[in-house]
Amino acid sequence: MSDTAGVLRVHKDELAGRYLTFRLGENTYGVELMKVIDIITIQAITSVPYVPDYVKGIINLRGKIIPVIDMRIKFSLPPVGYDDRTCIIVIEMDRIQVGMIVDTVSEVLTFDAESLTLIPEFDRYNNNKYLSSIGRVGDKLVMNLNCQKIFVEDSGQ
Repeated sequence: MSDTAGVLRVHKDELAGRYLTFRLGENTYGVELMKVIDIITIQAITSVPYVPDYVKGIINLRGKIIPVIDMRIKFSLPPVGYDDRTCIIVIEMDRIQVGMIVDTVSEVLTFDAESLTLIPEFDRYNNNKYLSSIGRVGDKLVMNLNCQKIFVEDSGQ
């Protein structure tokens, strides 16, 4: 094994169980820190025609074209104007980078196995497919996102 591979494995191990938290309205959400590439302030977004309404468009981030979605709209929350606390969290999944517009970034939290709970299936129509777990920190609940499922269109399953 190369030295680089060993360093990358140690780095990934250090990020396991760590989540970047952010706010949408009154709720706190988390995304696995190992998926986060960058956090940037809101910037000019170029609209793209014929995309779902939650896809706000694309940005040029250091020479890479990144699609950007508004998480409030994706989660059927009322849209709000962007302000100086609005951020774009750039994540990477399967070598594809995507930006998520959020109200504000909060903090990085570490969850051990005891503080994570699987998502209950409330009924056959609402199975919370966008959530992977719920983390508990004291009295605070953090809804941890399953990024793979957020960025895949509903397939009727």
